[in-house]
Amino acid sequence: MNLVVHSAYGVCFLESVDCSAARKDGKYIFELVDRCICDIGEQHVVQVVTDNARVNETAASMLRAKRPSIFWNGCAAHCIDLMLEDIGKLPLVDETISKARSLTVFLYAHTRVLNLMRKFFGKDLVRCGTTRFATAYLNLKSMQDNKKQLMRLFRSDEMNEMGYLKKVKGKAANKIVKSDTFWKGVDCAINFFEPLVNVLRRMDSDVPAMGFLYGCLLEAKNDIFERFDNEQTKFQEVFNIIDKR
Repeated sequence: MNLVVHSAYGVCFLESVDCSAARKDGKYIFELVDRCICDIGEQHVVQVVTDNARVNETAASMLRAKRPSIFWNGCAAHCIDLMLEDIGKLPLVDETISKARSLTVFLYAHTRVLNLMRKFFGKDLVRCGTTRFATAYLNLKSMQDNKKQLMRLFRSDEMNEMGYLKKVKGKAANKIVKSDTFWKGVDCAINFFEPLVNVLRRMDSDVPAMGFLYGCLLEAKNDIFERFDNEQTKFQEVFNIIDKR
């Protein structure tokens, strides 16, 4: 666990603690943070910032009880990433991400197919990561931007002559590319993700942005509202996720 101090003079690395053998519960986190506050001096500490894990919420309660003058806040970027993760679990979005991931895996699993894809695209697809859901958005956005090239690729004589489209995974990939339902899901997921990813980029930058968080989230909600032509039933679940987090 890395401990970092931020002040008007910049960011300073304090120490790194090997807690691999420890039980990382709320009490452990609290004692670790409290010791650091003692080292720095309570009068110099305004707030503690961590991710939004449950153990940190417990530690925050313990710190407030001992040192009520110090705030403990969750990381804004991590909070937004959790929003994206929750949105990614919505049935339509989850299914779309899974199909996009399987399509990407097919394209990158065969060197000849990959080479042909690069010939049609002139670049690579953004591949979906397994952790941060912002990468799922980037993967879907990359597919949306290259939709015409994907359609041309799977209709091309070169692709058909390779024989991969006659195999099980090739047939599945071909079906995904030619599915209107899939592309509607891509558009929908991007309309959910994109406004929040824009907020995430601002919060995750080197420029102080905490004072703009609530305004940015309101702008993101208004953006989603407009993208779905004010039809509340289409985005209410997403608004509930944002408000909950």
